Order: sequence, then C-alpha cells, then structure tokens
Amino acid sequence: MIGRPGVIHLTPGNASDVKTAPAVLAKAPGRVRRLIADKGYDADWLRQDLREQGISVVIPGTRARKRKIRLDKRRYRDRWRVEAVFCRLKDFRRLATRYDKLARNFASALAIAAVIAFWC
Repeated sequence: MIGRPGVIHLTPGNASDVKTAPAVLAKAPGRVRRLIADKGYDADWLRQDLREQGISVVIPGTRARKRKIRLDKRRYRDRWRVEAVFCRLKDFRRLATRYDKLARNFASALAIAAVIAFWC
C-alpha cells in the first residue's frame, strides 16, 4: 500500500515489493536514514539508488549472489519489530485475506485493526 494523506494506492498481490520501494520511500515523511529490509529487497539498482540518497542499506544478500554483501547484524535484528506489527495485523482475517475491493475500505479496516490491536 502506497499513499499520502487522502490518497491510497494498492499494488497488485503479484507485484514484487522491491519495485515499489522507491515510491514508498519518496512518500516517507522526514529524512530516511536507514532502510532495513529482508532478502526480497536485495537488488543492486535499489542499493545504488539508496546510497545516492545517503540512506544506509541494511539488507542481507541472497544466496545466489556471487559476491557476499556485508550486513550489520546488530541493526538487522531490529527488523523483528516491523514483522511483529504485520503479524499482529494478520490476526484480523479481513486484512489477511484482503476482502475489501476498494482501497479506502481496506485502509479504514487497517486503521480500525491497528487501533484495536495496539490500544487494547
């Protein structure tokens, strides 16, 4: 899901996350100092683009890489926090299966689930 206040764009379920990364980062409020992501974001073009923007890259390399990528394991361990949020939101069946056809309805359900999950 990519968006700015009032506008939400949902990517197709079969779209690769790495392709949407630049658009998501462009919409991020404030300055992004570090991108912590999993192996699905391991692409040379993304790493180069992030370095040009002055963003520190914390992405492990895939096994298929011929040249190993150095990884800051201490920083990579912080990724569990984001994974825990998504795991908690997937407890809500409506979000996990994406019943809603309209982006605004999906965003509303996401907001309600987030309030319930993290307020209670």
